[in-house]
Amino acid sequence: MPTFYSWREGNFFSISGNVGTQFSQAVGWAMGSAYKGEDNIAVAFVGDGASAESDVYHALLFSSTYQAPVVLNIINNQWAISTPQNFASGGSTFAARGIGFDMPSLRVDGNDFLATYAVTRWVAERARKGLGPSLVEVLTYRGEGHSTSDDPDGYRPKGDWSEWPLGDPITRLKQHLIGLGEWSQEKHAELEEELSQEVVAAFKEAETFGTFEEGPHWPSSTMFEDVYKDMPPHLKAQKEEHLELKSKSTAKSGKQ
Repeated sequence: MPTFYSWREGNFFSISGNVGTQFSQAVGWAMGSAYKGEDNIAVAFVGDGASAESDVYHALLFSSTYQAPVVLNIINNQWAISTPQNFASGGSTFAARGIGFDMPSLRVDGNDFLATYAVTRWVAERARKGLGPSLVEVLTYRGEGHSTSDDPDGYRPKGDWSEWPLGDPITRLKQHLIGLGEWSQEKHAELEEELSQEVVAAFKEAETFGTFEEGPHWPSSTMFEDVYKDMPPHLKAQKEEHLELKSKSTAKSGKQ
């Protein structure tokens, strides 16, 4: 049974389905951390479509005004569901939007691992030195659907992602390392097979557990934790109801 850690212990905020709020949340967290005299930085990501939300610009303004130690990334996937990026960007680049907020604004080839790593390292070190926020536009391409309910063939040519000139990031890194003599096609094939087996085994293990069973995943009770510093009454009531249903389910399973 693996050891589970809370979001708080890992300094990782839960992935939010709200569009664009990640920037504001990261800036607020970074400002709070700086206020407490800590040396942490915050890093947040939104898609190109989310850049139309006002939360993004509230975050840019606050981070610039208060010199928050934060790195703000806009992932330019070329498509925000069915809306192309040239519509969302207004004919310019997403990186250019940071210039008006007086912060370093960079555009990087997101399909180049080493370039992305270098840019991220630079802006992270800058934030740690107390030099304020940075905005990074990560240029890439969303090859698959936006979600399981999205069919990209309905708004763009089928298989067009294979023609993306910047190529596949994993293939590019693999070829680069092979060229340096640090990797090989054989090692790559072995790693792919190993990872594939791990994923299949983990999926089979996870799907064998019932609704209220505790399997190789986060305990179900954690959905009530790490939401508020002090759990409010309504969540306490929901947690108690959940534990009661879980207890009954476990007892029923045992009798069968």
